[in-house]
Amino acid sequence: MRTIKGAARNRAKKRLFKRAKGYRGGRRNLLRTVKETLVRAGAYAFRDRRVRRRQFRRLWIIRINAACRMRGMRYSQFISGLKKANITLDRKSLSEMAISDPNAFDQVVKEAQDALAA
Repeated sequence: MRTIKGAARNRAKKRLFKRAKGYRGGRRNLLRTVKETLVRAGAYAFRDRRVRRRQFRRLWIIRINAACRMRGMRYSQFISGLKKANITLDRKSLSEMAISDPNAFDQVVKEAQDALAA
């Protein structure tokens, strides 16, 4: 008697269809299309996790640049001054500081200006 893998196959298909829930049309109902769609969705998810990091870094730089210009300094000068002053704050924390604690950011800008002048 030949064996069939009915239960295992049904479980595997059910798992795939569960992941494709909310998709439109055949992308939710047809096994081959579901498989293709899930592979593509995984590729987009992988790519966009990196894109998200890139976009956040851009946002932080824009915020830091705006805060620096309010204090009469350009972003590139500010970063250069931070490097010379050996201040190792990342852009995320600098951005948060510029928004939530302007006095501390003023001090950091002053340190960067002093390092550039020296």
